Amino acid sequence: MLEPTPTLDPGLPRKYAEFNTLLEALDYAAKGVRGLNFYSPRGELESSITYTQVRDRSMEIGRRLVHFGIEKNSRVALIAETNEDFVCYFLGCQYAGLLPVPLPLPTSFGGREGYTEQLHQQMKSCGATVAMSAAYMLPLLDEATNGLEMVFVGTPDTFEAQSSEKDIANVILPEVTPDDLAYLQYSSGSTRFPHGVAVTHRSLMSNSYGIGKIGMEVKDNDRAVSWLPFYHDMGLVGMLISPIACQVSIDYLATEAFARRPMQWLKLISKNKGTMCSGPTFGYEICARRANSTDLEGLDLSSWRVAGIGADMIRPNVLEIFAETFKECGFDKRAFMPSYGLAECTLAVSFAPAFSGYEVDLVSEEVLSGDVKSVQDHKLNGNGANYREVVNCGKPLPEYELEIRDEHDDALLEREIGRVCVRGPSVMVGYYMDEEATRQCLSEDGWLDTGDIGYMANGSLYIIGRIKDLIIINGKNHWPHDIEWAVEKLPELRSGDSAAISIPGENNEEIPAILVQCRKRDEEDRIDLENRIKHEVQAVIGKAPKVILVPPRSLPRTSSGKLSRVKARRQYLEGQLT
Repeated sequence: MLEPTPTLDPGLPRKYAEFNTLLEALDYAAKGVRGLNFYSPRGELESSITYTQVRDRSMEIGRRLVHFGIEKNSRVALIAETNEDFVCYFLGCQYAGLLPVPLPLPTSFGGREGYTEQLHQQMKSCGATVAMSAAYMLPLLDEATNGLEMVFVGTPDTFEAQSSEKDIANVILPEVTPDDLAYLQYSSGSTRFPHGVAVTHRSLMSNSYGIGKIGMEVKDNDRAVSWLPFYHDMGLVGMLISPIACQVSIDYLATEAFARRPMQWLKLISKNKGTMCSGPTFGYEICARRANSTDLEGLDLSSWRVAGIGADMIRPNVLEIFAETFKECGFDKRAFMPSYGLAECTLAVSFAPAFSGYEVDLVSEEVLSGDVKSVQDHKLNGNGANYREVVNCGKPLPEYELEIRDEHDDALLEREIGRVCVRGPSVMVGYYMDEEATRQCLSEDGWLDTGDIGYMANGSLYIIGRIKDLIIINGKNHWPHDIEWAVEKLPELRSGDSAAISIPGENNEEIPAILVQCRKRDEEDRIDLENRIKHEVQAVIGKAPKVILVPPRSLPRTSSGKLSRVKARRQYLEGQLT
């Protein structure tokens, strides 16, 4: 009977990514008994592979890649399915001195054409010459690579049939150094103008150390459980590379399986005594919404000590609902660990203290709108003044310098709101083959402008939102998630059902608008919903918006499942959303 790899390994002393390269980290993990486990949508163990087996197969793949004649530093596009083929080919590229490029699965892209166009643009932008996927994906991959100069497009089985064990017996693998690039990471929003984040082995090990040693404080009895996709930085670095670098066994549920049966994630935690599991806010929300009395029966979440939160704006009310829903199952709300990160910093920038729950700061409407520049000057009164609960994302990892800067690039003081800028060894060396995009966000002395707005308080970082999403109406700033969260409190709406944007009005002045996924068909019901939406938005921004009701599941998403407001606005203006 197939058994998962063990949690404990008394024979291998723990190391926290204290290696020069990812391959050194894998070599060390291979001395132990831990590894990776892949589960079906029904929670059955489908395959289990130790780090020893991962290392051996990855080295074999590396020799096959070299023997095939693929030049060093060539880019290899890998459709990032949650299975051992992807893991071993990703690592095999490292052994061969190639750059793997994890690419998304066909979800939330507006159909076949939208998906293949995204793949085409990403492969074109990095100059990929090899592309691999499972057999069922080949028609899409063939379409996506049309017009590109490829040396191989196919499945792992087809590729491995190109050479025998005898052919590769004497192949010598190239040396890999800390400053070599390890892979290219496309951020979740990189669709129309793709930018591949170039990550070195040095950056990868530095960030894995910060995640494992300082952020999550990995212990001997820790076991990770994940549904996050490998094509997203949180899934790839946080839930694959860091566990390898810190020798942790991990259990995987495919992202699409989680979307269909989210409770399987929690059941895996319960079954295998998982202790470290992370995700965006909507992952916790969907679990709380779908849970029923049958699901809760026998569920034991008392082992869960790190419930990481990141990847999008953190909603405290969702965390409260989740904690309350699963309190009787042993979930302790102190397990919540807010964090902040981005692909341009490999992954993690800051973590809240372990097992301390989450802390919020109340920020008033006058601060959020830009009327007041400092959070300490805001005035909260008892007459129902609008404010937002902003979550403390913790202290930056020691490797970083972090400054909040104004529009003149001057550093701001404590509790003053501005652009979040960081510098440190985990910051990317740049966007691959895109010097202009790199110059726009990365200074010559290594400071990265993250594109996020926030402030520091008592050494901790608070994030307000992304500057590109900011809506400016009559000179006032409005954050789209504040509008969306207000609207989605209506009983018939769910999280992710709305997108707040601005659109051209008379005299080219921008006016507020909100796209809302509507399931109602009766015209009177729709008019009633529109009026209630206008009321909720007017209470937030002081002005009634244009309300556009759109069909369910029509709002565009990024590859990681986030709402894409930029794409939603473009689609609406082009007449694609009606």
